[in-house]
Amino acid sequence: MAQKQITTGYKPRAPQKEIHELVKTNRFTVVVAHRRMGKTVCAINQLIHSALNCEKDNPRYAYVAPTYNQAKRIAWDYLLEYTRPLGGKANIAELRVDFMGRRISLYGADNPDSLRGIYLDGCVLDEVGQINPSLFTEIVRPALSDRLGYCVAMGTPKGQNHFKDLRDRGEKKDGWELLEFKSSQTALLDEGELKAAYKEMGEDKFNQEFECSFSAPVEGSYYSKLINELEAKNQICDIPRDELARTFTGWDLGMSDSTSIWVAQIVNKEIRLVDFVENHGVGLDYYVNWLREHDWMFATHILPHDVAVRELGTGLSRKEVLEESGLSVTIAPKLTVMDGIQAARRILPRCWFDPKVKLGLDALRNYKRVYDEKRAVFHDRPFHDWASHASDAFRYLAVGLDDAPSEAWSKPLEINNTWIV
Repeated sequence: MAQKQITTGYKPRAPQKEIHELVKTNRFTVVVAHRRMGKTVCAINQLIHSALNCEKDNPRYAYVAPTYNQAKRIAWDYLLEYTRPLGGKANIAELRVDFMGRRISLYGADNPDSLRGIYLDGCVLDEVGQINPSLFTEIVRPALSDRLGYCVAMGTPKGQNHFKDLRDRGEKKDGWELLEFKSSQTALLDEGELKAAYKEMGEDKFNQEFECSFSAPVEGSYYSKLINELEAKNQICDIPRDELARTFTGWDLGMSDSTSIWVAQIVNKEIRLVDFVENHGVGLDYYVNWLREHDWMFATHILPHDVAVRELGTGLSRKEVLEESGLSVTIAPKLTVMDGIQAARRILPRCWFDPKVKLGLDALRNYKRVYDEKRAVFHDRPFHDWASHASDAFRYLAVGLDDAPSEAWSKPLEINNTWIV
């Protein structure tokens, strides 16, 4: 009896075929794609095809969007549509489909803990420029290790961030392979439509969305334009540590969220951002040890006002705990978020950033206003995502420096040098 053939109905276009072919032979692939190229459909069908051809027991695959709601809104219907002919059984509560002993799940990068402790045979990170880069290094990469799974990182550019770095690594074949699809090359979209879009969007936005340009500022970003100006002035560069400079740190303390710390040295009127740390799910002792190991204990540590609240369990505030650890803590003035953002914008032109703070700098570039999709407008309040923690810490640093006496900025440390001969 002839074996019955099952088709999902997916008919890949030329760029999608290129992606499928490259994934066959490479574990790590970067795809930079223009809008409306069909990358989400391609991603879902890549996962389905891989699952069907996986010979390992209980294959597991994942599609990850920047948020859980985006994963559900953008990819869920496609997953249902293309697995229905395969007898897929959907679990909408967990956004997963099981078929033929295989499983494909949808996740949001806004809940990284949902990905911890699992194994993966393959994964697609969609709109990777809007996803915390630590999600891949700390969670996805280990999940792929024991079964030698693959990862496809794809998206449309959103300014100079870690997605741009990943793209450059792919171009250099530094552990990743690159595919780039500009609308002028794929010829998938109507030429008249592209001309109309160019007229309505303007050159920068059009080039970002349709020509894969990373040079445009992040839309709605509070700081990306200012940071691009710093980059043009070569203020993002290697910065030597100055042992005599006044040193400050700015903290954002998370309870269930991440904690971020910036380290800044003040030399004349320059604010030199020379170190940065961010982590999740660890106690205050982790950050104190980090400061000690990197020799930043002596700094003036600027923290948000809620650090003075006493906790029920210990009866101590986090300020008191840190002071008992040997830190000199000052509390940032209590301002509105928008006033704090303005303080950050005021100090940015004087800032210099070392490559060691890249994760924090990427967060600043991506810190943006809330976008109302129904009204197509930005609200003047920050969107809370992976970029918020580092940006809040920078805001507290800015407010603290803004409040500090101006002579403290460039005053050298008082050192008893009578023993020097």
